[in-house]
Amino acid sequence: MNHFENLQSIYFIAEIGVNHNGDMHLAKKMIDEAKKAGANAVKFQTFTAENLVSPETPKVNYQISTTAPNQSHFDMIKCLELSRENHFILSDYCQKCEIDFLSTPYDSESARFLQKEFDVKYFKTASADLIDSQLHHYIASTGKPVIISVGMASLGEIESTLRIYSEHDHSDIILLHCVSNYPCSDESLNFRSLETIQKAFQLPIGYSDHSIGTEAAILSVAFGAKIVEKHFTIDKNLDGPDQRASSTPAEFTNLVNSVKRAEIMLGSPIKSCAKEEKQMRKVSRKSLFFKKSLKKGTIIKSEHLSLKRPGSGIPANEINSILGKSVCVDTNDGQQIKYSHFD
Repeated sequence: MNHFENLQSIYFIAEIGVNHNGDMHLAKKMIDEAKKAGANAVKFQTFTAENLVSPETPKVNYQISTTAPNQSHFDMIKCLELSRENHFILSDYCQKCEIDFLSTPYDSESARFLQKEFDVKYFKTASADLIDSQLHHYIASTGKPVIISVGMASLGEIESTLRIYSEHDHSDIILLHCVSNYPCSDESLNFRSLETIQKAFQLPIGYSDHSIGTEAAILSVAFGAKIVEKHFTIDKNLDGPDQRASSTPAEFTNLVNSVKRAEIMLGSPIKSCAKEEKQMRKVSRKSLFFKKSLKKGTIIKSEHLSLKRPGSGIPANEINSILGKSVCVDTNDGQQIKYSHFD
């Protein structure tokens, strides 16, 4: 059974990530605001700089524009580490706030820590780590439901990673479409690829949103997304590489409300008359009327009939069912036709 296929409504993840800047007061404030905004979960990141980054690693463009020019990639990552002790503080606080605590592990050691110390509800892997086979082997071995972001990936790379899970007889997986740029352009979103991913791997899909605004998240739901994730901050002007591309509490609230409304709009694949349409149908559809007075025994011809509102009589599309019948009573001009007018 796939846990994600059975989600009753969209699962919203507020990605705090590294926006806490190591400040637990700030992190708790973000958790509070994410809960108020309608998030089901907040997500952090679990890593150590020494295990993740070599000293020669350059910054990508968005990091260059959002951090100090003399700060290296390694130093940037080092100051954004979440200590093991602070993981416990945040997990306990999430439990108190009744919001799921999630964190993305960036290596198998971090994943082991999250599993053994917190028994996290879901694992969530970053797009950059789709090719980290050691990480995925460990997560697959736990049997824990896993959310896999597939930004930057080809179908072949996704297939290779999913093969690891098959080796462990693990299929409790959802694939999150995303574009790994902060923010990403509208042209890069390519939502039709969600259908491709879903058909190729027969797995539920979600969307990790790095775009500006709420339109992309709403559109993702129309394409079948069951999880929507977006970066979250309480102030875009705070220090850190991800703050500017993150949503504020007001923006996240708007996203949640808009996506929930879109989810309601999607409704059912069954096409039928909606309950609220029934009065309109009864009034505005046409039914059959006598165009002139007729004597008992008259054989009904089309010139005897007119189609008018309201639609409370014999429906207009049943005209052929009474042509050729004889009336069993005298009728009046403009009278609504009933089946009782015929033998």
